[in-house]
Amino acid sequence: MSTTSLPAPDHSPRLRDALLAGDFTVDGLLDLLGAPAYAALARSETVPALRATRGDTRLETLVRLFLLQRPVPAERARAVLPLGECLADGWVVEDDDPDGAYVSATVDVRPYGGPDGEDWFIVSDLGCAVGGASGASGHGEGVVLGVGGASTTLAGLTVRTPVAKALDVGTGSGIQALHAARHATRVTATDLNPRALECARLTLALSGEPAADLRAGSLFEPVDGETYDLIVSNPPFVISPGARLTYRDGGMGGDDLCRTLVRETGERLADGGYAHFLANWQHVDGEEWQDRLRSWVPRGCDAWIVQREVQDVTRYAELWLRDSGDHEADPETYAARYDAWLDEFEARRTRAVGFGWITLRKSGSERPSVLVEEWPHPVEQPLGETVRAHFERQDYLRDHDDAALLTARFALAPEVVQEQVGLPGAEDPEHVVLRQNRGMRRATKVDTVAAGFAGVCDGSLSAGRILDAIAQLMGEDPVLLRDRTPQAIRLLVEEGFLVPVEGP
Repeated sequence: MSTTSLPAPDHSPRLRDALLAGDFTVDGLLDLLGAPAYAALARSETVPALRATRGDTRLETLVRLFLLQRPVPAERARAVLPLGECLADGWVVEDDDPDGAYVSATVDVRPYGGPDGEDWFIVSDLGCAVGGASGASGHGEGVVLGVGGASTTLAGLTVRTPVAKALDVGTGSGIQALHAARHATRVTATDLNPRALECARLTLALSGEPAADLRAGSLFEPVDGETYDLIVSNPPFVISPGARLTYRDGGMGGDDLCRTLVRETGERLADGGYAHFLANWQHVDGEEWQDRLRSWVPRGCDAWIVQREVQDVTRYAELWLRDSGDHEADPETYAARYDAWLDEFEARRTRAVGFGWITLRKSGSERPSVLVEEWPHPVEQPLGETVRAHFERQDYLRDHDDAALLTARFALAPEVVQEQVGLPGAEDPEHVVLRQNRGMRRATKVDTVAAGFAGVCDGSLSAGRILDAIAQLMGEDPVLLRDRTPQAIRLLVEEGFLVPVEGP
């Protein structure tokens, strides 16, 4: 773990003003570096950005100092920063050099664009701005990572309705707390690593957002007895033999940390509240992975669990051995650690590991809606509104039996298209597909009745009247058609192809 002291936030408004004056923002970086070099930074590759910042403009100086962690002459730093205050607070330190005085950053500061165009900054340990494979290679157990793909995925999934109290469990560098600060009256952030709490404090201060209530401890221990309207967590979900690295390894056997986090959330959520998690889970011999995850859902909660990726145990072990830099160790050490991972999986009869997201909503229903599905296909972020609409549809379907569905009116969701698939020249298609171009971008195969029904749904006629008209056109018995179609309507509503129309 790094022993470098973290900065104080005392003069963070002055530093923020200087960063913005130097155009040290996402847009400014794109203009200076160009898209290829900017994208390379997300892969922890700095050479293209170094080549693009060989001048002495304000922005080039800031990029080299805070983003690329290169020493810069003190004179250049003084021209773009309130240097005395930055030295006093510990954002930079003096680095005496034979050729002159230089200063170096003590933390990584990365511009980050908020959902409404906010200019935010994420503070993390040096060289750890990006998570994922090789993101923390060679760093100690208490390292604090910056923003990676997992962080932005979770931020995009989260339902962003105004709430009184939000909780970020395992806050890390504070990105989830930063997002929550925009729509929560009070934000509480916890982490087992005190250094992470300090980074989160700096992230909020430098981004110009209100301070969070920061508490040290594991999972829900620091907030025992409290409830929240929103809970988010990108926990240390990696399934590993032991807990070498605090930022990623759960420290419990197998996927027990994720299971414990999800199960205990039921007691922490206020009525109507949402909880969002990223997680890994085991695929165990003799057990359906969907059943495993259903067993995690606490009483009184609806759930939507999406598996985005599956890796066999060898690929999974290799991914995280690279992340920790073990692939650069001597061959015998690497082999021993690889063996330890495979021994752990073998002992638990684990053949693969799934990754995805879990959303809970405290409905209090005696008939909870629990959807567990695999969806490895591209989606359109942010998905927060899609997630909220999903649970609203579950409420609707729970409250409407088949007879009520036939009296209801529906409209085709925006940007749904119909595709007909069949052999060229064939009189009739082999099947019809409805496809969404937004949100989850689902596609579902339907029969001619369901396709015709969806095509005329504009909210003006009840489902029953539409089916009667279709029956007349097709020469079918309208009673039989009414009896067999509600299940198809229910599926189209559940997947978001049809939207219930309320009112007169």
